[in-house]
Amino acid sequence: MNKRQFLTRAAVLGAAASPAFGGQKERKEFRATSTVLLTVSSAIDRSNRGALDPALDQLLAKHLVKSTGAYTFDFASIASLPAVTFRPTLEYDAKPHSLSGPLLTDVLERVAATDSGETKIVLRAIDGYTVMTTLDTLRARRFILATHLDGKPLPLGGLGPLWAVYDADHIPELAAKPLKERFVLCPWGLYHVQVIET
Repeated sequence: MNKRQFLTRAAVLGAAASPAFGGQKERKEFRATSTVLLTVSSAIDRSNRGALDPALDQLLAKHLVKSTGAYTFDFASIASLPAVTFRPTLEYDAKPHSLSGPLLTDVLERVAATDSGETKIVLRAIDGYTVMTTLDTLRARRFILATHLDGKPLPLGGLGPLWAVYDADHIPELAAKPLKERFVLCPWGLYHVQVIET
């Protein structure tokens, strides 16, 4: 199976499987009505689906993710959160671009994630790129879950559909670094956030 077939199949299976799971923790009123773009799992107190299924959650299984409950977001649920916009210089073309989307901390608040500053946050991209940071870092750098670039939705196959990113131009310790080193904690093609209690 080539990579394109695998990604298409994983997206279809994930979208079809998500509504069928019953949550094991407190239920939230939101249920995905379109394709799920983001799954948040582990140390959260709200879920809208049950355990991750290694047979049907193929991409999560390939990335060795396990969880007894999770919260899924489609585009509408992400877009319902207040958006933040900033204009950083991006490493890919060395030009400033407008990025907008909700604060990642607002997304975590929606799922009632543990709020200790030392909580570990794992950000996973479709291509397997994974970074681990802390909730304190998400807050300090004001990470957003970017959904739009220059006013247009981020496409799958580009930098989207979701990108965990911050305004590196306005973070002094990052602005002082070469452009290629400013976004190492910013996976594009983000599809999973794992909250790990310390």
